[in-house]
Amino acid sequence: MRKIEKDLSKLENEIGYNFKNKDLLVMAITHTSYAYENKTKSYERLEFLGDSILEFVSSKYLFENYNNLSEGEMTKVRAYSVCEDSLYKVAIQHNFSDFLYLGKSELASSNNRKAILADVVEAIIAAMYLDSNDISIVTKFILDNIKEQVEFASHNVGLKDYKTYLQEKLQIHGEVSIKYTIIKEEGPDHDKTFTAEVECDGRKLATGSGRSKKAAEMEAAKKAIDILEKE
Repeated sequence: MRKIEKDLSKLENEIGYNFKNKDLLVMAITHTSYAYENKTKSYERLEFLGDSILEFVSSKYLFENYNNLSEGEMTKVRAYSVCEDSLYKVAIQHNFSDFLYLGKSELASSNNRKAILADVVEAIIAAMYLDSNDISIVTKFILDNIKEQVEFASHNVGLKDYKTYLQEKLQIHGEVSIKYTIIKEEGPDHDKTFTAEVECDGRKLATGSGRSKKAAEMEAAKKAIDILEKE
């Protein structure tokens, strides 16, 4: 592993955990573009593990604390609470962007920064677990950061996906035509970012981006809901 150049103690203070193996933390904040340019390891494998840990911890929390929710409702609340947008907010709250190792190509573009920061949250979760071998430590970090999202989602749109919620909101006074269009695709085949646009009766409401077409459409619907609720 390459020499550690950043002040990782500040990042450790942000997440409330001191790593015994600093290389794990460095790996968790290393994007594939930097890893390729510097012949080191990226966060991709950690992200894979962190995604599973996040799903398990959030599922267990919902199962134990929300007896009123059905299986389908718990699935939707979990999806809202650990979606890219929610994880991005966690990353921003803890200033993860200050610590990223990004390659030259990625530094020149900010198109995927939201997705990258969401991925880093999952990678750090995995790194914390591997370093501590203690699921309770990771559970505390996860719940400290998603409890508010879970509580909100359990009472609001988390019980329905954003596209359904937007449709119901727009059709409250009768039938309307809602259309989603993928207006942009960026990145290589294995790491694409899609941008979707949603319109109602020809009126453009909002755009959203995601790692899949469905995710992009969902983000567009979410932004449209936010705009409509402020009108």
